[in-house]
Amino acid sequence: MNTSATEEQIRALAYRLWEEAGSPEGRSTDFWVIAEQQLARELGMGDNTLDQAPANGEGSGEGNGPPL
Repeated sequence: MNTSATEEQIRALAYRLWEEAGSPEGRSTDFWVIAEQQLARELGMGDNTLDQAPANGEGSGEGNGPPL
């Protein structure tokens, strides 16, 4: 069973998020990545460490994922 998001699902979500943000120019890649990450979490295949504080209690957990 394939549980990965399709390109069409990512595209539709990225477009919706982009519109909701006021359609900012030059940010298509940002919204594509956000949509990929959101769909991955929803499908249970995302890296949950992005939403949690590190085990040592340092930092907020935001922006601690791997470089893109």
